[in-house]
Amino acid sequence: MVIKFIKRKFSVITATTEIYFKTLTRKQLLTANSLMEVIADCLKGKESAMKKFYEHFHGYALSVCLSYCENRDDALEIMNDGFLKIFKNLDKIENIDRIKPWLRRIMVNVAIDHFRKNVKNQTSQLPENIIESNFGDVSVYAKLSSEDIMQAVQSLPTNYRLVFNLYAIEGYSHKEIGEMLKIAESTSRANLSLANGMLREKLKKML
Repeated sequence: MVIKFIKRKFSVITATTEIYFKTLTRKQLLTANSLMEVIADCLKGKESAMKKFYEHFHGYALSVCLSYCENRDDALEIMNDGFLKIFKNLDKIENIDRIKPWLRRIMVNVAIDHFRKNVKNQTSQLPENIIESNFGDVSVYAKLSSEDIMQAVQSLPTNYRLVFNLYAIEGYSHKEIGEMLKIAESTSRANLSLANGMLREKLKKML
């Protein structure tokens, strides 16, 4: 199934971006104990600790935001807004092992808020009973790089890209997506179907 295939590719992108940034900045990976100390210092308002926290999660957060944005500039804007929200809510962290999912959820929510404010007419008149596109043998696309997949997803119209990511990558149901984006559940299903069809054509052209 193409959704599982793309989700695997996105996992590679996330890991690669995270490793690349840490290598580029020559930063040591924080241990659970040292991260707890950094968070404690962040809560005290220490800028040096906030910088360490930002650098530690920068690569991961950027990879999440890139999948929701058409370009890197938008992704950076969303990521930085996300970190501001994170620093305001660090006191809500109860389990250090769950910090990444928590951080990811905040970045996704900020991305949704961003597009709510900046994108008009996210919904459109769509035919009913749209059948989701069949990608055929997904193994054909295995030769494509993770970057190719990311580029294809980024090129989707905003409303299709949001629904595709929320459904395929984050695992939300169409009912949940409808509530998050303030659209009908049927519109979420239709947008996913159209996103699948567009991705199929884009990926075929890349082969």
